[in-house]
Parts: sequence; structure tokens; C-alpha cells
Amino acid sequence: MNIPKKIKVGDKWYSVDVVESMQRKGTMGHINYEAKTIEVGRKSSSGRAYKECDIRDSFWHELVHAILKDMGHERLNRNEQFVTRFANRLSSAIDSAKF
Repeated sequence: MNIPKKIKVGDKWYSVDVVESMQRKGTMGHINYEAKTIEVGRKSSSGRAYKECDIRDSFWHELVHAILKDMGHERLNRNEQFVTRFANRLSSAIDSAKF
């Protein structure tokens, strides 16, 4: 699956950038609601390369944050365990789709 360059959530467009490495330790991705950007890293801040499936999962994780924000579900949006589990299932479902 290719990661899009832009994606619309509700009435907002988010730019999506796959960056070489994340600057913050312990993060694979980041969403900035004000700037309307999603960043996903290819490597950790220490230089460890992520697997392609993990990069996709990270994109879906950040997209779930954008969707929950758009829906006004701030409590769920702050629940990283929920967001991660939902994003993993979404990624798996999309990867298994037959057309």
C-alpha cells in the first residue's frame, strides 16, 4: 500500500510526509492538528529502520487520531492503546482486502 501525500478527514486536508527519521525519541509518527500535517518516519531517532508494515501501521495510527479529533472524541483520541489497536485492525483489514 502506498501512503498518500494528502488525505481529507471531514472538511480538513492533511499533508502526509514520510520522513527519513523522527526527531522525537520513541515516536514512529506524529500529527499536527493546527498545521494539518501527518509525519511518519522510516527510521527511529536512533537510526533503526522500521519495517514497511510498521510504517503503514503508523500512518493508520495517525489517521485514526485525525478521525477521532474530527468526530470530537477527545477522550478516545488521548487513549493511545485504543488508537493503536484500532489502527492495527484497520491496517490488517485493508491489507487483506480482495478486489
